[in-house]
Amino acid sequence: MDSESKPLSGVRVLDFGHTIMGPCAGMIMGDLGADVIKIEPIDGDPTRRLPGFAAGFFATFNRNKRSIALDLKSESGRQVLYRLAATADVVMENFGPGTIERLGCGWDELSKINPALIFLSMKGFLKGPYENRGALDEVVQMQSGLAYMTGPPGKPLRAGASVIDILGGMFGVIAVLGALLERQTTGRGKRIGSSLFESAAFLMAPHIAGGVASGEPMRPFPARKNAWGVYDVFDTRDGDQIFVGITSDAHWQRFCLNFGLTDLGSDPSLETNPKRCAERDRLIPILQALFASKSTEELLASCEAATIPYARVGHPDDLAHDPQLLAGGMLNVALSALGGGEKINLPGLPMEFGDQRTRTLVDRQPPGLSQHAAEILTEVGFSPEDIESLQKTGAVKLQS
Repeated sequence: MDSESKPLSGVRVLDFGHTIMGPCAGMIMGDLGADVIKIEPIDGDPTRRLPGFAAGFFATFNRNKRSIALDLKSESGRQVLYRLAATADVVMENFGPGTIERLGCGWDELSKINPALIFLSMKGFLKGPYENRGALDEVVQMQSGLAYMTGPPGKPLRAGASVIDILGGMFGVIAVLGALLERQTTGRGKRIGSSLFESAAFLMAPHIAGGVASGEPMRPFPARKNAWGVYDVFDTRDGDQIFVGITSDAHWQRFCLNFGLTDLGSDPSLETNPKRCAERDRLIPILQALFASKSTEELLASCEAATIPYARVGHPDDLAHDPQLLAGGMLNVALSALGGGEKINLPGLPMEFGDQRTRTLVDRQPPGLSQHAAEILTEVGFSPEDIESLQKTGAVKLQS
């Protein structure tokens, strides 16, 4: 899909995002064809310099964007931003509560410049008693009960990815798309919001309902009462692990047939899922011994032949070589954010438009700091002399 044919071609976004939630929203818009201009502080988005498990954040969430670094604490820097805002369709920000307003770049200021502007604020909390609190992905995982549901009893555990940051960014994009559609009728923009806490609470809805329906408090997943008789991870002879989920009676019959379990398949005490749930203490040890006696490849082949839900328990690094992702064009090359320009394959948006091979691509690598400043300034009417003056005063950084 070339950039001109993407669904958001012609939409301009000013992206103030940092860390994950904000940049993720901007990345989605950019992948879908919007012209996303990343507004960075003069010394750059701090995410560029994060170490440890966060070292890949910048490379992951900042593709398909252009970068300009502005000093928004200076009048000259704000004037540049105001001129950009006049040309924009959307502004996205995930600063702490009150920060963008103190910089003079909030909804009240920018909507006067551009009444058609859609202004997305992504925060820890929506309007309410907590709205002025700061928050992090892990904070709201703990607060919402997600960590309680993930870890074993008494040991809350955050999910192994920043699922709430990403979900908050996705809900932000959904709100933007709704506001863009509404603007076609009204001609006016509006302030919209998404948040971490309310996104996490949305994920907990089935557990809230489940507690009411069952009359019992929800137990953490490692200690849950199983809804299916076989829904477990099994060790293989090779030291690997395989997950198998048998969620229907037809699954069970095909599983028994392909694994040579004739006696279990004909056992009336196991013929339905409720019966298998009641017999788990007897059934699961039998299956554990079976899986432990066979090679990983043999087990995977039998699961495939049985057409049941299954997966080898993998590692994130495995995804770079996954045949499904490679075949669908889902893996796109991006540059590492940390030195050396090392190229890595990262998953694209999990979407298809028309032809199944037509998926969103990386048209722009994650930008260098203020890489596109001169280009962007020229587009909004600054002369070469203006640009040189802005650089000398420190209002704008130009890439050397």
